[in-house]
Parts: sequence; structure tokens; C-alpha cells
Amino acid sequence: MSGSANDKAPVSGNFMGFSVDRGVFLPATGILLLMVLGAAIAPDASNEFLQDVQAAIVTYASWYYVLVVAIVLLSVLIFSFSRFGDIKLGPDHSEPDYSALSWFAMLFAAGMGIGLMFFGVAEPVMHFLKPPHGDGSTVEAAGHAMTLTYFHWGLHAWAIYAIVALLLGYFSYRHGLPLTMRSAFYPLIGERIYGPAGAAIDVFAIVCTACGIATSLGLGVLQINAGLEYLFGIPVSVGIQVLLIIGTMALASISVAMGLNAGIKRLSELNIALSVLLLIGVLIAGPTILILGASLEFLGIYVSELVSKTFTLYAYDPTDWLGGWTIFYWGWWLSWSPFVGLFIARISRGRTIREFTFGAMLVPCGFTLLWMGVFGNSAIDLILNQGAQELGQAVSANQAVALFRFFEYLPFSTFLSGVSLLMIVVFFVTSADSGALVLNMLSANGRDDTPVLQRVFWAAVIAAIAAVLLIAGGLSSLQTAAIASALPFSVALLGAIWGFARALSLDASQRSAQSVSPASGADGDWRSRLSNLLDFPADQSVRQFLQDQAAPALREFAQELKSHEVAARVTEQNNDQPSVRMEVLNGGEIDFVYEVRSRVHAMPDERLAGEAISSMAEGDRYYRAEVHLSQGGQDYCIMGWTREQISHDVLSQYENHLHFLTTLR
Repeated sequence: MSGSANDKAPVSGNFMGFSVDRGVFLPATGILLLMVLGAAIAPDASNEFLQDVQAAIVTYASWYYVLVVAIVLLSVLIFSFSRFGDIKLGPDHSEPDYSALSWFAMLFAAGMGIGLMFFGVAEPVMHFLKPPHGDGSTVEAAGHAMTLTYFHWGLHAWAIYAIVALLLGYFSYRHGLPLTMRSAFYPLIGERIYGPAGAAIDVFAIVCTACGIATSLGLGVLQINAGLEYLFGIPVSVGIQVLLIIGTMALASISVAMGLNAGIKRLSELNIALSVLLLIGVLIAGPTILILGASLEFLGIYVSELVSKTFTLYAYDPTDWLGGWTIFYWGWWLSWSPFVGLFIARISRGRTIREFTFGAMLVPCGFTLLWMGVFGNSAIDLILNQGAQELGQAVSANQAVALFRFFEYLPFSTFLSGVSLLMIVVFFVTSADSGALVLNMLSANGRDDTPVLQRVFWAAVIAAIAAVLLIAGGLSSLQTAAIASALPFSVALLGAIWGFARALSLDASQRSAQSVSPASGADGDWRSRLSNLLDFPADQSVRQFLQDQAAPALREFAQELKSHEVAARVTEQNNDQPSVRMEVLNGGEIDFVYEVRSRVHAMPDERLAGEAISSMAEGDRYYRAEVHLSQGGQDYCIMGWTREQISHDVLSQYENHLHFLTTLR
């Protein structure tokens, strides 16, 4: 992959004060307008047509959806546990942008949060009452209900999000491509991602994302309205729901304007704290021992039956249940993956593939399954053992009130309902502002430093779509359209996974070929080497070394390459992080980069342990002249080397790079 690929990215232009890619922004907004008008003017006809499409997908492509999701899960596990797991989403020297807690909180809020509030009680109860086969409302049905719920909300769902995030994070942070959906398909279409084909991919992602978020927002206000009626007697009506949409998106707009760190991050941390509080409350208020035992038992069954359930298609005993639940979920997760995957990629820079997989898939998946186990088993126990058949009837009649009706059977029900209502609102705000962030990035070549009004615009678009369709009754049409879009997207995703595997293989080969080998610095008197080792130079000393030794050595090397008709250039930076960089341009092949950077480190003093370098006094810090290649920092310092020694090191690394290129042909 060319090191200058990012230079070819389409430049954001000014359009009505917005910094956008017109080839993406204008078609996407136009298509959204046409879809909303169609669904609003003729909701019944639109819904009937799209339902026919969805029915055809279930009838003829269920096997394909099952196969795709199985391949995705297997691919994520292979990428994580193989030698590729050590590769970072970014240069080798990069560090994560967010702490583990903040990262987990944002993953949870954007990926599954609101769904757990809606389905945490409703889905296990519905499977318990009407299982795919056999009698409902039995002990056997209870076990099947929980394992099926785990299956739908477990590893497969998070694997779909994780694979898209891996694709985007890898090609954007490690190879300098824009952080938009088009970059995931670089292995398939190459430089054409910068043309109409790439623009079409981003338009498709915008339309899917906007439809999915607007539909969820529209359907979600039904649950908020139900909670308000339960707590405060506010009637359920379209007018109230439109006001709720406006209020929710106003809060989302404020969060979007505040930015990722001050807005989405803080809201996500608040919600994860409330989630833990509510989870513990329900666990203590319910039959604690039964909940823990049943959750563990059914988790074991879920894990043991993971392969068989993955490929269950009821081929000789067809049932509408498969299309209404499993295939619906696989299509829904796939259609949401551009949105959630891009957002996860945005917050995951600097993590290795293995760390990312464990953090972005296993941790939120574990919390999700714990949540479903606590709420689901509590609700099923009430119906099966406590005689609360009215709860099952209420859930069957209206899923939106399932959570609030469930709390009626627990102590402090009003308090629990109030906390849940607050969580639902915050989850919606978090999903809406993260959705607006993603839509903005997709329309602006991956940038999120656009004008505030532009970010708020996308929040307003989501609200307008949801409100219009809620009034016109066209929300189900848009939901079906979003799920149907998963079919063409899944075909392209399989190709992107194959390309990603090939890119990782090449990356691993390159890292092996360009192994750290600072042997050229070993020449000379050993006392001089020891003196350099025990020296802790100041900032100015390293700057002087870069100017007097590193820069002349690289310029001389570049000049020698030019005499052999090899294009090379040397650039210097003399800012807060001074560096000198040489690039050897290999046309369509991977460029060679050798850079010497000044990097600050803490002095080897135990009293400084745990203290941030930025807060240390100058006397507690020292600087190194570290070598960086195209894949990142190599963790060795050349401070004190002569020009000849530096040139030998450059030659060794360039030799390794040329050897790596021969393995690609």
C-alpha cells in the first residue's frame, strides 16, 4: 500500500458553510429525502413492497446469512489468536487514546445499550412463551429461551461490529486511509476508493446508518412514552412522541457540539455506572441464587451449543420463528455495522488486534449476557414459579412496557423505573450523537473536526426522519429497508475480509523482514557506547544531533539513491517533536520510510513511577533519538552515532524492505 495514499483522498470542499465531500454529501441527503418522502406519502405500499423483499431474503437467503455470520465470527477469532494479533491499529509505537473504562463505556453505549433496555425482559419472556418448537411456559422452554437470547445478543453480534471496526481502524490508522467506510474495501478496489466507487460506498453507509438510527429513535420513544405514562400518567400519543424526539435530539445536539471527549464519553460513563447500579439492584431484589445459578448454567449451554446453534436452519421442519428472530437479528446487526464499526474504530486507535478483540467483543459481550441473564431469568421465574402470568400477557401485548411492568413485581419499583427511564433517555442521546458523529465523518472524508453546525445538522436529520415517519406511520418501512440492505453489504464484506487477511499477512511479513537490527551502532570503542548508554540527554542535545548528524546522513543517502534513479526525499520538522524523515518512493509499491524522532521519556527513578510525563519537571525527563519505520517506532535510539553508522543502519533497513517487496511479487 502506497505510503502517500492519504494524499489522494478527496478534499473536503465548502458547501453552504459545511466542510464536506460533495460527491458523498449531496447524493446521500438526496436519497434520504426520497426514501423518507416515499415512506411518508405511501407508507402501506412501501411497507408491503419491503416486507416482500424481506420475506424473499428469509426464504431464499437464510442459509447465506447464517454462513456469513459464521465466517465473520471465525475470522475475528483467527485474526485475534494468530500471529496477526500483535499488529496494532496504528503505528507500532502508538498508544490507546482512551482508558479501558472509558473505552468499554463507549463501546457498550453505542453498540447495544438501548437494545438491552428494550429486550432485556421482552425477548426471554417471548421465547419462553412461544419457543421455535415444543411447548411454551415449561422448564424446558425457560432453558431454551435463555440460550436463544444469549445466542442473538452474544458473540455473533459483537463479531460483526468488531470485523468492520478492525477493517476501518487498520487501514485508516496504520496505512493513512480516510476513516470512512470506503477504506474497508481498499483490498478489493484499490485506488478506486478515491473515485465514484468509493463515494458510492460512503453514500450507502450514510443511508443505512441514518435509516437505522432514525428507526431506532422512532421506535424507542415508544418505550420512553410508556415509561412516562407509567410513572407520571403522561398519555401515549404521537404528539408526545414527536416532542420526545425533538427533546432527545436537542440533548444529542448539545453533546455533539461538545465533542467526543466532553459529550459522548461522559454520557457513556454515566450510563455504564447507572447500568451497573440497576443490574445489582435487580439481582438483589430478585431470587439472587436462582438468577446466578441459571445464568451460569445457560451460559454453559450456550457456549457448548455455539456451533450447532450457529448452523440451525430448521431445514426439514421450517418455522417462521427463524426469519422473525435469528435472520432478522443477523440482518439488523449487519445493517448497523457501518455505524457501530466506524464509531468503535474511531475510539480504538493504538490497540493491538488481540487487545481490541478481547476488549471490543468479549468484554461488552460478557456484560450483555450477564444483563440478559439477570433480567431474563428474573422475569421467567416470576411467570413460571411466582404465578405472574399477567407479566407474560403484558409483554406479549406491548414489548415497550415489558421493563416497567417487570419492575412492578420488585421492591422499590418506582425508583427502579425512574432510573431505567433516565438510562433509556441517556442511551438514546448517546446513540444519536454517536450516530451524528459517524454520519458527519462519512460525509467529510473521515474528519471529525468540522464546524459545529455541520455536526448538529446530522442530528437534526435523524430527528426529522424519525418524526416525519412516526407521524406518517412509515417507520416499519424504513426499518425493513435498513435490514434488507444487509444482503448486498454482506457480499462486499466477505470480499473485504479476504483482502484484510491478505493485508495482515503482508504486514506480518514486512514486520518480520524489517526486524530491529541496530547492529551498525555497535562499531567503535565500547567505552564510548557505555558512555552513550548512561547519558540522559536534554531536548536541545537531541535537536542538535538531528541537525548535525541524522539529517546530513539521510540527505547523503537520498542523494546516492537519486544517482541510481531511485526517487527519495528528506523532510525535517523543528516543532515540539523534532524529527528528520527520509521516504523512498516506490511508485505503486510500498514506500520505504526511515525517520529519526526526538521522544521524551521519564528518568529511571522510582519516585516518578505512575506520574504523567507531561507533568514532570524538565530535570526528571530525558530525550532519545528513536528510529521509526513505516509501521511505527522500532524502540531503539541512535543518539551519539556517527553519520557513517546511521547510513549503515538505513542501508540495513532498506535492504530488509527490498527483500520484503520481493516476497509480494
